[in-house]
Amino acid sequence: MPTQVLPSSLMPIALHPARPADSAFCRRIKNENMRWIAEQLFGWDEAQQVERFARQWNVDEVRIITAAAEDAGWLQTATVEDAVFLKQIYMDRPFQRQGIGTRVMRIVIDGARQDGKAVALDVVKINPARRLYERLGFRITGEEDHKFNMRREPDGAA
Repeated sequence: MPTQVLPSSLMPIALHPARPADSAFCRRIKNENMRWIAEQLFGWDEAQQVERFARQWNVDEVRIITAAAEDAGWLQTATVEDAVFLKQIYMDRPFQRQGIGTRVMRIVIDGARQDGKAVALDVVKINPARRLYERLGFRITGEEDHKFNMRREPDGAA
């Protein structure tokens, strides 16, 4: 009997706290997703990327995204002032473009809203994920050399 593939809207997704052993999984996915951007903007320096990941990845802030009980990606958030700051979110390639990232973002937005908080993030200007954030109600609130600062208020207003 062939394996039945569920539409992404029906695929069960969950977020669970990361463990230190998840670091290699998270680093691989980040590198696969961001290497082209880093190469285009700055050039790729493997040693620098290893050091940067070790400095930024905080197991206490990371949650692993599962889809249909498989590790599908990860996100890292921190509460800052009146907002939940989305530090990083990455989906493994086999799980991209299936709506899973959108569903995870809605979970983050809904959780922040329940706490009366906005959601804030930075996105590299050339990253196509910016379109997703705009569809979800994020607005540009600032700009740096290579990235936009974005924010979504708890009620969805800019």
